Amino acid sequence: MALYLRLPATVRFSIDGESVVINAFNANDPTQSLHGKSVNVIASGPSVHDLSLSTLLDTPTIFVNGSISLADQHDFTDIVGYVISDARFISHNPEVLRQYYTGQPLYATLAVFEAMATTHPDIMRDHHHAMRVLYPVDRPWGVKSNKLLFNKLIFKKKRLNKKMPLSYFINHPNFIIDKRHNTAEIGVSLNITHGFVEAGTVAYVAAQLAFSRQAAAIHLYGIDLLNSEQPRFYENNSNRAPTTLGKVMSERIVPSFNLLGETYKAHGVPVINHSPVSRTLFDSL
Repeated sequence: MALYLRLPATVRFSIDGESVVINAFNANDPTQSLHGKSVNVIASGPSVHDLSLSTLLDTPTIFVNGSISLADQHDFTDIVGYVISDARFISHNPEVLRQYYTGQPLYATLAVFEAMATTHPDIMRDHHHAMRVLYPVDRPWGVKSNKLLFNKLIFKKKRLNKKMPLSYFINHPNFIIDKRHNTAEIGVSLNITHGFVEAGTVAYVAAQLAFSRQAAAIHLYGIDLLNSEQPRFYENNSNRAPTTLGKVMSERIVPSFNLLGETYKAHGVPVINHSPVSRTLFDSL
């Protein structure tokens, strides 16, 4: 029987000499439940420009990365999450948090919070109660930014930075792992209290979060994929950040979302892709 890493329930950061504690996500926490409501996950694809957002404003909404900027322009009445999984977003777009984050429930990896402790210590100090740590199951630390020094966490990082194959979790009751995929192992989490599975896009993390929080249905917007050479809806050609979507689309993103769609539908939670750009890519969304 495999011995799985026990993920820390809390993480302590030193912010300007002050100790700040952030809890890990726990699906058993009643404050985290979405109580069977349908949820919109809004990503950053250019097709968001064409959305009729007025029809979405009153539905529970999860933003990812730069899509949080929509909350400044439109009156979303039920923001239930903001997800950042890659610390490189912080280094490429430090102004996004500064301009648009006002204490919405923030779900991020250790690497993201460590980046924020360096670049936005005041935000972490003021809003840490609204923050939750998410752990990638196969590398609990998460994706680090090359531009930042990660030296503030109190616990040992080596253990949390060791990457494990997804096949290690094939018998874990909270994961569905597909080893048969030709180019790479893929998987999906049934409860991200125990970690989420990466697929090359933060929207995949947000969808797993929504399922783990007892959403009734998950509606995906702005997952365009086929136009990844264009700037995200909140960028322009002069300030756009690098993207690897084109490289990982067919090998990981599409088969992963197909697995996620099939798995969650079998558990009674439909996942619907509303992007007109990528609609034909998926078999199960």
